[in-house]
Amino acid sequence: MANPKQPKNDLNRCPFCGATDVTLDPATGQLKCHFCRAVFDPQFVDTTSDLRQLQGEIIGSGATQIIPDTKNVLTFKCAACGAEIVVDTAESTSARCHWCRHHLSVNETIPNGAVPDMVLPFKMAKNNAETNIQDFVHKRQFFAHPKFKEEFTTKNVMGVYLPYMVVDINSHVALAGQAEHLVRSYTRGSGDSRTTYYDADLYNVSRDFDLLIDGLTIEASKDKLHQNTLINTNNIINSIMPFDTEHCVAWDANYLRGFASEKRDTDVADLRNQLTLQARDVARYKANETIQFYNRGAKWQTEKFDVKGVHWQSAYLPIWLYSYMEEDNGKKLLHYVAVNARTGETMGSVPIYKQKLLGFSALIELIGIILGIAWFLSFIGMDIEEDNPALAGLIGLTPGFIYYWWITNRYRNMSARHYHEAETKATPENLKSSDIFVEHRKGLKNSRIEGMNNNIVSGVVSGGAKKMMGEKMAAAIGIGKMKGTPNINNTNSSPDEVAKKSRNGIVIAIIVIFATIFIFMGIIGAVISSFDGYSYYQDYDYDYSHDDYDYNYNYKDYGGV
Repeated sequence: MANPKQPKNDLNRCPFCGATDVTLDPATGQLKCHFCRAVFDPQFVDTTSDLRQLQGEIIGSGATQIIPDTKNVLTFKCAACGAEIVVDTAESTSARCHWCRHHLSVNETIPNGAVPDMVLPFKMAKNNAETNIQDFVHKRQFFAHPKFKEEFTTKNVMGVYLPYMVVDINSHVALAGQAEHLVRSYTRGSGDSRTTYYDADLYNVSRDFDLLIDGLTIEASKDKLHQNTLINTNNIINSIMPFDTEHCVAWDANYLRGFASEKRDTDVADLRNQLTLQARDVARYKANETIQFYNRGAKWQTEKFDVKGVHWQSAYLPIWLYSYMEEDNGKKLLHYVAVNARTGETMGSVPIYKQKLLGFSALIELIGIILGIAWFLSFIGMDIEEDNPALAGLIGLTPGFIYYWWITNRYRNMSARHYHEAETKATPENLKSSDIFVEHRKGLKNSRIEGMNNNIVSGVVSGGAKKMMGEKMAAAIGIGKMKGTPNINNTNSSPDEVAKKSRNGIVIAIIVIFATIFIFMGIIGAVISSFDGYSYYQDYDYDYSHDDYDYNYNYKDYGGV
């Protein structure tokens, strides 16, 4: 993206009559003068620049270090929640906080941040956003907190411009390591001692290419960068990305009329590390598209990411936002339901009525324990003392916990995030590949190459779930330092679709498996137990042993999140 015109703090005027009473028409994307009724196009940012020519570090005027500025655009400090809200005082001397809806006044102003380089205008009408938010909440009514259901109303939905940095990068990537291609998999053994083995070909692999990253977008608010799902729901804001930043227009304060906005409180220096991590994720993801032959993954031993040029620009990007403050035993949690005002992407967090969810989870847990005991005693536990049934009940200690986590994740969406590694526009060029066969390996016990790291995503800022459930479990559901890139072998599916299917599929599969086993085996166990005939079955000596057998089948790696 090329630099837009020098931003100004004052309002741009109507080119026909010179009036400043100009507002955005979201339906057409044009500006309308309320004095002479003229309609005219905004000044779009030139996005035709060749990223191959980008050299050094270029920082847009709106992305420079924050300086105090209180001309027409002021920043208000919310006394209720502490948020900093940008207000165009040429239009009004009061405002309402879009986070907690507290009314603000000029008495609460603080020094302003830099004016952005560009703005992405609202495209989605408010009534459509309200419908999206209402539909999202209504699908989560059963376990929603009664107070929330009573107080929920789409009248509190607000249009907000949030600060972001939009960055173009001209880079060079060099990766080298080893990768494995599955030749066959087979199972040996009998009964419960069966083991699956893998035969694979090992290769020395290297990938060297130029990478042009167009419009990598990062939150420019310290608060939104802090994503810990145990104490906040900021990941919701992150998850409705990406935005179509190629349609940004040059800064014009008229776009703020009728909308709230939040000031940028980070500088380029604060975001360089996050930018590097996410850019490396993009590079690793693009490299994966060139190694699909290696269906057991790759272990990169060296990863070089050299930046030739980088261009920073500050932008205001639009969202429709509903917020709700939940108070629970003196603790406060601000829930968001957000809509991308360009694409309509909707994500949110709904307060859970924990007592009700715990009750249902306990009931499911109890049923699991009962069925587990019946199953265990009927088929496995014949030699266990009858006065110790609690040991057998351990088999049923999972359904309630699984159900509780599944509902919590559905209502809170703790795993939701922006898939920057796949959704950022990036073009690899001048690819140089090297694939050298090393050896054929037999009898491997792992389904992936040892030390596999080609699908690690390190630029995710959410860390709450990792602290709560550990890194491996968090990685399995796509939170934090995620193991796996979304479906590198099926580029027809979007990362959002793949991630959602993968997470939901894991949970549903576990629940279905446990429910099927417990119900089926429990019923059979109950029927068998009703007969006074255990000795009848014990009089027979059943031989469940099987001959060794081999299974050969084609293996395809579908990736994961």
